[in-house]
Amino acid sequence: MRFLLRFLGFLFAAGTIVFVVGVAAVSGLLWHYSKDLPDYSQLRDYEPPVMTRVHAADGSLVGEYARERRLYLPIQAVPKLVISAFLAAEDKNFYEHGGLDFTGIARAGVNYVQNLGSNRRPQGASTITQQVAKNFLLTNEVSMTRKIKEALLALKIERTYSKDKILELYLNEIYLGLGAYGIAAASLVYFDKSVSELNVQEAAYLAALPKAPNNYHPFRQRERALERRNWVIDRMAEAGFIKSADAETAKKTSLGVTTKSSVAHTFSAEYFAEEVRRELYERYGEKKLYEGGLSVRTTLDPKMQVIARKALTDGLVKYDEAHGYRGAFATIDISGDWGTKLADVKTLNDVAPWRAAVVLEVSDQSARVGLQPGRDPAGRIDRARDIGILPLENMKWARVSGKAPTKVSQVLNPGDVIYVETDAKKDGQFRLRQVPEVSGGIVVQDPQTGRVLAMVGGFSYDQSQFNRATQALRQPGSSFKPLVYAAALDNGYTPSSVILDAPIELDQGPGLGVWKPENYENNFFGPSTLRFGIEHSRNVMTVRLSQDVGMPLIAEYARRFGVYDSLPPYLSFSLGAGETTLLRMVTAYSMIDNGGRKVKPTLIDRIQDRYGHTVYRHDERECIGCSAAKWENQPEPSLIDRRQQVIDPMTAYQITSIMEGVVLRGTAGGVGFQKEVGKPVAGKTGTTNDYKDAWFVGFTTDVTVGVYFGFDKPRSLGRGETGGKLAAPVVKDFMKYALADKPGAPFRVPPGIKLIRVDAKTGVRAGPETTKAILEAFKPGTAPPDGYSTVGYDGQQSGGAPFFGQRISPESGRAVRSGTGGLY
Repeated sequence: MRFLLRFLGFLFAAGTIVFVVGVAAVSGLLWHYSKDLPDYSQLRDYEPPVMTRVHAADGSLVGEYARERRLYLPIQAVPKLVISAFLAAEDKNFYEHGGLDFTGIARAGVNYVQNLGSNRRPQGASTITQQVAKNFLLTNEVSMTRKIKEALLALKIERTYSKDKILELYLNEIYLGLGAYGIAAASLVYFDKSVSELNVQEAAYLAALPKAPNNYHPFRQRERALERRNWVIDRMAEAGFIKSADAETAKKTSLGVTTKSSVAHTFSAEYFAEEVRRELYERYGEKKLYEGGLSVRTTLDPKMQVIARKALTDGLVKYDEAHGYRGAFATIDISGDWGTKLADVKTLNDVAPWRAAVVLEVSDQSARVGLQPGRDPAGRIDRARDIGILPLENMKWARVSGKAPTKVSQVLNPGDVIYVETDAKKDGQFRLRQVPEVSGGIVVQDPQTGRVLAMVGGFSYDQSQFNRATQALRQPGSSFKPLVYAAALDNGYTPSSVILDAPIELDQGPGLGVWKPENYENNFFGPSTLRFGIEHSRNVMTVRLSQDVGMPLIAEYARRFGVYDSLPPYLSFSLGAGETTLLRMVTAYSMIDNGGRKVKPTLIDRIQDRYGHTVYRHDERECIGCSAAKWENQPEPSLIDRRQQVIDPMTAYQITSIMEGVVLRGTAGGVGFQKEVGKPVAGKTGTTNDYKDAWFVGFTTDVTVGVYFGFDKPRSLGRGETGGKLAAPVVKDFMKYALADKPGAPFRVPPGIKLIRVDAKTGVRAGPETTKAILEAFKPGTAPPDGYSTVGYDGQQSGGAPFFGQRISPESGRAVRSGTGGLY
């Protein structure tokens, strides 16, 4: 008995010693690993990289910019169904354990022993808390050291943060494949839905992904993905998160994945989105753009954007087809599987409804073509082969030696890769198309605020990312003239002031020779009204007026309007010889349209940071009384507009009225604005030397629209290719459809303006015998003359003063220097 007691005492003492030594060893081990643990308190201030999202004015998504596609979602916004799916798949005891799941650890240990020597990766037993520790603070190294640190950090995290906070960090940090980080981004990428819209099978599939997203790819590993998703659904049913019947129903469905593009999502808005991206980059820098989680509300009107793109591309194609066919853009060998070869040909992705096709057979009257097959999201080529007919009548524009083709073989050969468009009138038939060489841009702006409602910077963004609406520096030609005439009207001239339209020679200085400006038609009309000078875009009249007004004053007005920062004081620049951008010109016309108020062009209405705080707003007007907490019979809120008045509102109306004449009977009179748009429209054409640029900028009370045509490497568009012929019809087509549902409000006449009937030709007050009279706008203190004197006529010309409407030959009526003349 005594021996037994001694033996038990020995065992107790030995056990105590072993226990103390074990505790000391474990304590030492824990101390050793604890001293190098990362600072887990940083999780409190964690700000993950979050994508910047850009929205149109109606809230639709335009684009996303991110290194990691992530949207941070508070745990309160995550539906219980989604939480249940992830808990069932990853850590069903999450809300019960203290950071470590010892049952899971034991199970993983047994599995590890069983797989010794098999080179298989050990099964993990990580809780969600451990995964947070690993994802945020550690590496993916497979080692016992990392697992110990992970466990220690998990215990500390559990003592510091709530379960909901830990789960929130986990659900927003995990990588779920296809470039998506966190459940909010993954929901959009995989299903084009918000998290709150996910059903059982969709939530289960997302919960199946954290372990190895590539192993359960929805297209390359579809069967494994379905198997893993159904396993998660079973775990949800076992845990009581969903009913068994619902689980069985969910398991019978397909994956239903609908991937989402990471580029601009509003069709035709690529140039607009890229311009916004550049501005955000310049304003906030690269890190803030791609990781800052900015929410950007732009000025884009998606409806107008689509109409603007169609109007511009139709105009470019019309011009291009009028100048003939340049041949196939590629050729392939059509023997064997032509579809696979055609699928490998690089084509433009943003020219729908055009499609690439290869010519398979050619006869005299038609060609048989095969359409380029599509690819599924996994990149596999569609095995179906679509065939169509391209009849001779649908390629008549493709002239041969200046004549319409009489045989298809004159235009196409087997193996030619071309673009075609479905013939809407005949099923199964196509029209031959060609990517234009000519390019251009269109800008649509709200004249009251400067908000850019639509912008297209070329035929195809996929072909060229260069934005011709904002980056191309081009000569505006005669579209600059309204600013010259506005400067004159703002400084004493009236629409009835008379300017001599006759040949002029200007000495440019020593060694520079004599400059002889010419009119487009190379003819002259003698004394003509200021209105006539704009309506018919008379170059010589503009030069005489600029000489009389003075180029320094015109340069100042060009600066005020934002067209040029510093215009050289040479008379040739009064004819639009300087270079500027389409956006600048449209903004200048908006200031005329809105009554002379300064506007700043903008593509962005508002920017919010990741917390919803507004960090930028374009509208700088002060709102008095808008912040009142409640209604207490106080005065109504009022907006205080402190924007600069660029020109007199009366001057703005006078020049607007004159530019209405351009559209009604001037250089844009044959376009059909009045008939097809059916609303008051004002505007001005512009054509530069040798027809290198063709412009038209026009406006209504609702919008200002500008278009220019030109080759990227400037060369002649061809004789007779003017702004009135090329650009004005594009503006008309846009206005016809974009403004169809808007009332045709007339331009507002400012207080003080007097509308007086005058002779349309001479500008003098109309009498009973006047056959062609118009209402002309005059400021207080001015009136139409009963007679006239002429700006630019000094009485030294032989034969006396020419009379109104008289055509003057280039050899007669020479004026060496402009006189001041009388102003009315």
